[in-house]
Amino acid sequence: MMMLNMWLIVLMMFIFGNMIFISKHKHLLIVLLSLEFIVLSIFFLLVMFLSNIEYDMYMLMIFLLFSVCEGALGLAILVSMIRTHGNDYFQSFSLL
Repeated sequence: MMMLNMWLIVLMMFIFGNMIFISKHKHLLIVLLSLEFIVLSIFFLLVMFLSNIEYDMYMLMIFLLFSVCEGALGLAILVSMIRTHGNDYFQSFSLL
């Protein structure tokens, strides 16, 4: 019963993170934080799944490596956007 509750909590974390990501926001920082929340829920899901089947946790280290690189890249984009445009609004950012 306790394991089922943990699976439901992780599933709710993933759904809420996706809802925040899909909904329209003005700021890039909120979108980056929702992506990190999704990554955190996937990490918890991997921890529970790999410990349930008694498998090695080496895949978690690789997953953490890629998630840290993704977070650093997102922060670099945020800092460069703030330096060039003065804010992190999507309206002031043009892809062209």
